[in-house]
Formats: sequence, C-alpha cells, structure tokens
Amino acid sequence: MKKYKNKYRITSARAKGWDYANNGAYFITICTADRKKLFGKIINNEMILSDIGEIVKEEWTKSFEIRKELSCDAYVIMPNHLHAIIWIKQFDKIKPDQKQNYGVAYRSPKSISSFVSGFKSSATRRINEIRNTPRLPVWQTHFHDRIIRNEKEYTTIKQY
Repeated sequence: MKKYKNKYRITSARAKGWDYANNGAYFITICTADRKKLFGKIINNEMILSDIGEIVKEEWTKSFEIRKELSCDAYVIMPNHLHAIIWIKQFDKIKPDQKQNYGVAYRSPKSISSFVSGFKSSATRRINEIRNTPRLPVWQTHFHDRIIRNEKEYTTIKQY
C-alpha cells in the first residue's frame, strides 16, 4: 500500500474497472462521523427527524433538483446514516482524457462520488452554521456503495 502525505490510505472499495458515472442503479449508505446520532430518533418504529435531520432531508431533495442526470428511487434517513437507491441516466456522458493525470482525489463528473461529495458539502455547511461549529466533520470520509446489477437485487435492496 502506498503512503500519501505520510499516512496510509484505505484501499478503495469501489469495483475495479467500473465507471461510477455509468448509467444504472446504485445503493449507497452515508454515515455520520463517529456514528453520532445527529439526524433524529426512532420512536414507536417511526423516524423523527431532528433539526439537523431536516437539513439533511432538504439538501438531499435539493440535490436531485439541480442534478438532472440523477434520480432518487428511495431513501431513508436514520439517526446516524442515510440509505438510498440512486439512478444515473445521462445521455451526454463526459469521458475523461485518458492521458491526463487526475491525482488521488479525482472524481469523475456526474458520478456517484461527485454527487455524494457535493451533497455532504452542502449539508455540512448548513449544519455547522446552525451549530456554530465551523469545520466540524458531520460525515465519515467514505461512503458505501453497491452497483445494483439486476431486478432481483433491486427488489431485495428496496425492501430492505
């Protein structure tokens, strides 16, 4: 494993050879930093959003209004994470220049990674404004994703 800025990097869990800007369905889970229960509480089997949870819901909804290539099929906000099924449907996909060196932090435009990064950034900014906690992390650095490959997988995940 190579070092980056004298720290070990976590090996990517992304599917090798898969372009995460490809059209298709993706199941993602985004967790809070230190798994803190920021978004609300479950009372009588119902999720009651906190003020921070309401911000997450608003920013999530707004994300799909400004990104026309994405749609959200289903999502649920839990006390310390968010699950969602997202579809990418784009007709004018941008292909990166294969000769260009983009570096370790490169995110393909209109990809799941660029979407999650933008969502987390806008939600964090608003959350930290109301908490008066500039630069305090709200989210874990990484997120979990699964490429949904067929109808059976899709149905199983959606029921989850």
